Amino acid sequence: MLATLSVYDLKKALAGAALMCAVMQPASVHARSFMDLAGRTTQPVGHYEFCRQSPHECRSIRAAQPHALNRDDWQAMVTINNQINSAVLPRTDMQIWGREELWSYPTTVGDCEDFVLLKRHMLIERGFSPANLLITVVRQRNGEGHAVLTVRTDHGEFILDNLTSEIKAWEDTSYTYLKRQSSRHAGRWITINDHRMSVASVQ
Repeated sequence: MLATLSVYDLKKALAGAALMCAVMQPASVHARSFMDLAGRTTQPVGHYEFCRQSPHECRSIRAAQPHALNRDDWQAMVTINNQINSAVLPRTDMQIWGREELWSYPTTVGDCEDFVLLKRHMLIERGFSPANLLITVVRQRNGEGHAVLTVRTDHGEFILDNLTSEIKAWEDTSYTYLKRQSSRHAGRWITINDHRMSVASVQ
């Protein structure tokens, strides 16, 4: 049987751990870049099932301005991203549950969306508004789907990703952005118009 690592255990580890990285400043502070959003779109099936099981996770969200990012909050993002990436082993839902698209908080293992759920939870506890912590669906260069966490800040939008310890501005990643949670309702999803891909295709 797998030994479990609870959300409580992770909180304890985060609270007691020394900072894993040198103090960093938010990248690209001069470039306030935000994704171009369109209309409402379909909710991922895994998130729909997650919301049915945990309706309190998928409610209307109080409006908020992008997070006023300071040095301490940036370091919290770096630490939480690294701690969870290190504590949870990446496995597919099929490997874990024997079925696809089962979103849940991870214990010792998790799929990409499970990493995102836990990072979102930890940052909310750190004082970030849920309106600024958005589960985001992207396409990798190899064509596979992937989930990351978008953090909306007054310095632009940054990506926390279980595939890397580096936090990047969204436009500096190699992903194609497809859709993300609404910043006004955690159970609704919005289309992303990723114009970077259109520009690249004509060059």
